Amino acid sequence: MLARLASASLRGLDAEAVDVEVDLSRGLPCWNMVGLPNASVREAQDRVRSALLNSNYEFPLSHITVNLAPADKRKDGSYFDLPVAIGLLWASGQISHLDNPPFMFGELALDGRLNPISGVLPLVLFARAQGFDSVIVPKRNAQEASVVEGMEILAAESLLQVAQHLAGHAPLVAFIPDELAVEASNIMPDMADIRGQHQARRALEIAATGGHHLLMSGPPGVGKSMLAARLSSILPALTMNERLQVARIYSVAGEPGRSPTSSVPPFRSPHHSASDVALIGGGSIPKPGEVSKSHCGILFLDELPEYKRQVLEVLRQPLENGEVCIARAADTLSFPAEFQLLAAMNPCPCGYLGHPSHPCRCSEVQVRRYRNKISGPLLDRFDLRIHVPPVEKEALMGMQRGEASSIIAKRVQDARQIQYKRQGEGIVNARLQPTALENFAKPDHAGAKLLDTAMTRFSLSARSYHRILKVARTIADLAQENAVSSLHIAEALQYRGDEV
Repeated sequence: MLARLASASLRGLDAEAVDVEVDLSRGLPCWNMVGLPNASVREAQDRVRSALLNSNYEFPLSHITVNLAPADKRKDGSYFDLPVAIGLLWASGQISHLDNPPFMFGELALDGRLNPISGVLPLVLFARAQGFDSVIVPKRNAQEASVVEGMEILAAESLLQVAQHLAGHAPLVAFIPDELAVEASNIMPDMADIRGQHQARRALEIAATGGHHLLMSGPPGVGKSMLAARLSSILPALTMNERLQVARIYSVAGEPGRSPTSSVPPFRSPHHSASDVALIGGGSIPKPGEVSKSHCGILFLDELPEYKRQVLEVLRQPLENGEVCIARAADTLSFPAEFQLLAAMNPCPCGYLGHPSHPCRCSEVQVRRYRNKISGPLLDRFDLRIHVPPVEKEALMGMQRGEASSIIAKRVQDARQIQYKRQGEGIVNARLQPTALENFAKPDHAGAKLLDTAMTRFSLSARSYHRILKVARTIADLAQENAVSSLHIAEALQYRGDEV
């Protein structure tokens, strides 16, 4: 007897249709699985056999053929366990004929329990697109699956529960998401903790408003990492569409630490020993890297010159295009990567170059070699480059709290709304193309003259010219002014570091 159930396999952040066909025929008892399964799929034989026996079902002593169609597409993952097991029960007559078998997936433990899997969100989205109105998922994946609107989520703890549901003996109850579930990351550090550092606070506000990339340089202990950790607290909350995009990435990456309903922009801070594959993504079965996990959020690289040069150079494409293309012999996949790059570094190897009271021990050659670890093209992609000086003793000892994140976030949100109304929903100033930049950020006569003088005197590149205009446009939006004036251009030029 033949049983056929609908399923899907993951391809990047999307899912592709797979039909699970189970056939029992005469002959010596054996198990054949075809359809280009990888090792984790082939090992389903042992998991399914033990799960059936430990759930008080019989394992068919027949010639078993399991086909995962289409047969020319490689399949990977353990989420085929549940449909294969149900197919065996159906084909062997241990459950009655299913007219419209539901969409289901899950990994089986040897005792018949359903273990959680990664990539649940793309699978449920695919099921909805295929016309299914309900889906059976492992109970520990139910909260994530419930993010998809218009789908009835049936959460099961074991193979036995699924079989009894299909037989009509004990129907599964639709899962109700826990609206009160709050993740720890929602409690963020506040900008009020920052004492002094007025220029750095201003640069952080501009970066948050326009989605600009920011590089901070300064001696150890001045608060660079502290400032970076508070950027998320002044960024606008994620929209529903952005939440779904981020949740899909984390679902495929198999990182359960972030809630799929979180409105907080992601903040990633990989160690400087990270490889280029860890940063950009990849592997034999391509998975999202840190740049994709930072989508709609922040990628913070602390101690920037300590990263390997080849690791930093892979950032250039996603910084320009907002996506990562990973090419392999068998396939080419794209992952979204629209993130803000936030980086921190010391001015020299010892960290004290230019410090007012602590002498620097580095030679000129050492300083040059240290700074040359960051290539010119990568450095040119930072819209804002600032020096963070030591905090004044009076500001630190006086415990004078700075402006709170909630107040700054309100200004950022108001300026973002100005951008969206002018440029289109979701388009921040940092993402403006040259034509749009000419229309929306054209400076007045005095501003154009100042910018021309700076271009000539400091030999700025065309990319630098565009980035200065973008920053000036953001400064004007914060001031709620329509025109970009010389004052906005002058402030934008201040954030070009030692370039001007």
